[in-house]
Amino acid sequence: MKAVHFGAGNIGRGFVGLLLHEGGYELVFSDVAADLVDAINAVDSYTVHEVGEDGADVVVTGFRAINSAEHEAELIEEIAGANIVTTAVGPTILKFVAAPIVAALALRDPASPPLQIMACENAINATHILRDEIIERAGDAWDALASRAVFANTAVDRIVPAQPPGAGVDVTVEPFYEWAIERPPFGDDPPHIPGAHFVDDLAPYIERKLFTVNTGHAATAYFGAAAGDETIAQALEDPISAAQVAATLEETSALLAVKHGLDAGELADYRATILRRFRNPALPDTVWRVGREPLRKLSRHERFVGPAAQAAERGLKVDALVAAIGAALAFSDPADEQSVRLQQLLREKDAATLTAEVTGLEPAHPLFPRVQAVVEARQAAL
Repeated sequence: MKAVHFGAGNIGRGFVGLLLHEGGYELVFSDVAADLVDAINAVDSYTVHEVGEDGADVVVTGFRAINSAEHEAELIEEIAGANIVTTAVGPTILKFVAAPIVAALALRDPASPPLQIMACENAINATHILRDEIIERAGDAWDALASRAVFANTAVDRIVPAQPPGAGVDVTVEPFYEWAIERPPFGDDPPHIPGAHFVDDLAPYIERKLFTVNTGHAATAYFGAAAGDETIAQALEDPISAAQVAATLEETSALLAVKHGLDAGELADYRATILRRFRNPALPDTVWRVGREPLRKLSRHERFVGPAAQAAERGLKVDALVAAIGAALAFSDPADEQSVRLQQLLREKDAATLTAEVTGLEPAHPLFPRVQAVVEARQAAL
């Protein structure tokens, strides 16, 4: 069995690739970073170091890497003969992944089982995004290729911090992980991935993860940065920042309970588990790494505006989420391009225009005036 994974970074090696290895798949990593590809091909094993309570070292073997920018034909051939294709490249990069997959499907033996495609990204229905890009690029040929692929959305969760110097291709991660995968698209032939679990309805899992882990992680970074903290763990040692993060997640849990019928007690336990993970002293994650790219994180369907908009539409509380949006607006890191751009926009544009452009909210939306108010507050502070 063979799996091709796009994105040979820390998530690719330390989470998705690891579980595929444990499922018995021969691993082919695809990446455009020449130095990383060379480093992977220079070793015959790497170690995933789980740090924290119940952590262990896991050795991964049976892999190779392809520089997709230089050897696209080789990559297409590998995909054509693979069982699985996965990604961990970021939602905006999926459009570049689509072209070699289309070419590979054209080469694939029609008698072979369908190629099982899963985009493992921090985005809702990321696999559907990739599927739509593939269909668009295939054009009129898609009708002949459609039976050669099956697409399943997933929800993935594992904290992979900035790596220690000199680690090579080894990866340091937390012990906890979750990989939920839609079962229905696979029919009677789901992939063999130990540690992953297959569910009939993925939507609650995706939003529970995005609106708890991603919202909570970013909120901790922004509240922590505002308080002068350097790491995520330090931010949660501050009772004020910790209370702000807890209140934010209570609001997202209230939305999840109303929208998906999730049990309030189970959601409280899940929040507590997430916050324990963030406090892991063996993961010295900085507020600057977690808080980077604030413009993306403030966009319409991301971790703050996404749940806050849905909550406001239902008449639920959004005070803490709006405060987190305000903290994100104040996040100023000269080393982060989006942070610099956001502070520039705050100086150049009026509050209503900036609110619409950054968040994607319509002026008539019930959340719009609340967000415009924190934009105005940030502008007044500049």
